[in-house]
Amino acid sequence: MKNQLKNLSNEHDPSMPIIELKNVEVTFKARTGGIFKSNMVHAVRGVNMKIMPGQTLGIVGESGCGKSTTARVMCGLQQVTAGEVFFKGHRVTKRSAADRRVIGRVVSVVFQDPATALNARMPISEQLMDPMVVHSIGSKEERRARVQELIGLVGLPNSVLGALPGQLSGGQRQRVAIARALSLRPAAIIADEPTSALDVSVRAQILNLLSDLKEELGLAMVFISHDIQTVRYVSDRIAVMNHGEVIEEGPAAQILQNPQDDYTRKLLGAAPSLLHPAQLAG
Repeated sequence: MKNQLKNLSNEHDPSMPIIELKNVEVTFKARTGGIFKSNMVHAVRGVNMKIMPGQTLGIVGESGCGKSTTARVMCGLQQVTAGEVFFKGHRVTKRSAADRRVIGRVVSVVFQDPATALNARMPISEQLMDPMVVHSIGSKEERRARVQELIGLVGLPNSVLGALPGQLSGGQRQRVAIARALSLRPAAIIADEPTSALDVSVRAQILNLLSDLKEELGLAMVFISHDIQTVRYVSDRIAVMNHGEVIEEGPAAQILQNPQDDYTRKLLGAAPSLLHPAQLAG
């Protein structure tokens, strides 16, 4: 399996999902219940989902709906209780460390809070270089050149390379986190609430950056948020989750203009965007 996945890591078939979930379920033991029998929490129920090359899938729903657990299944941080996970057509439901290493070169993650996602004691240059060192990619000179390229891609000056995360603003830290996610030239990025920890004035900048990078680099993306009005600006398709289930999924325009489920209509009506369209157009 390792050799098969390694050979697949550089292949780009536009008709084949990079990651596909089939009837995935994730169940956790709750802290409540009796001494001999714990109550069970069904975080994800029968989820079917695909990450297609070059497309952005938005996953939206209220806190606790299962969207972040679904994302962790996609990138290998969460084992499934039932169902199957495929990487470029190969079953990887029970991933070994070697499998995760190969998939980690193709699928990167941008977490919600850059302050905790970055190492507070490591200079930015080392944080950008670290994934290349772990995966034994390039010479020292090539890695340094890649770091310079990455920092430019996310719109930061070279002066931040010697700084520590605590010396940067929240928006700058998230740009660094995005640059690190790009360091291995992935085919897909999973962005889990990437703007929720940022000031309102910075959110539009990060959304625009992600959209620009997607177009420039031909990335696939999974964008996770509780705000459907934010998801609409970056997504080609939208999946709406509630109580661990995908209750509605389809092209973004269809979901937004003609929602079929009452819960989707509730999200559209009750969660106005914190971003004004003029901010996103700028």
